Amino acid sequence: MGIVTDRVHDQNIINIARQQYEQQQRVTLPGYIVTLPSAGLVYPTSSPLRAGTVELRYMTAYEEDILTNSTYISDGTVLSRIIDSLILTPNVTANDFINPDLFGLIVAARINSYGKMYPVQITLPNKTSEIREIDLSNIPYKQFNLTPDENGEFEFTTPIQKHNIKFKYLPLNITNSIKDEEPISGLIKNAITEINGKRDRAYIEQFVRYELIGGDSRKFREYMAENMPSLDLNLQFEGENGSTFSSKFQLGSELLWF
Repeated sequence: MGIVTDRVHDQNIINIARQQYEQQQRVTLPGYIVTLPSAGLVYPTSSPLRAGTVELRYMTAYEEDILTNSTYISDGTVLSRIIDSLILTPNVTANDFINPDLFGLIVAARINSYGKMYPVQITLPNKTSEIREIDLSNIPYKQFNLTPDENGEFEFTTPIQKHNIKFKYLPLNITNSIKDEEPISGLIKNAITEINGKRDRAYIEQFVRYELIGGDSRKFREYMAENMPSLDLNLQFEGENGSTFSSKFQLGSELLWF
């Protein structure tokens, strides 16, 4: 029994030493600072993300291995694994970010690793589609107008029932935990942190299930969506005869592929 215990203890020491070595190697690689679309305002003051910036290192062939891993692609974790590999800011993982901030980091990684020019499909004024090349560094962040408290929470009053709600924007680990059969109620009950001064989780779940009427539920979701920090994917393009027009385009998980 002592021999087995000693082996387990030795393996733990080896694992700790390996983790420390890998962390030291990560620190020696060059890094750059990325400003988050949320400016950090959706996180509590106790979080390092409240500073509104994150340090990443440049991608290497190791991250390209992650990009081509079929298991990560099929389970939808490839981009979060990439960010976990690139983050130099201590005590932060991809699971801590809201989705728009995580995607802002992906865009930054693309620019700093493969260049800022990227082809996108846009709709022309005549309703036809065309591929145009854009400068990713020119994509602005949508202006964020909500005022957070120290917990990174925001206030909303339901227009019909006049309930006073505090809510937060959900980090990746929570959005991924929402059940497929509860896409709406799961989002709401996780986003709400307080109702009429009450923060008990059981009370909030019961309120969402039995008291929050559909009209207020919809207005709350619309308010969250309209005010969510994000990249502004509606840019100006040059048309015929020197004219300009605006068109919205999509950026997806293929951003790091060619």
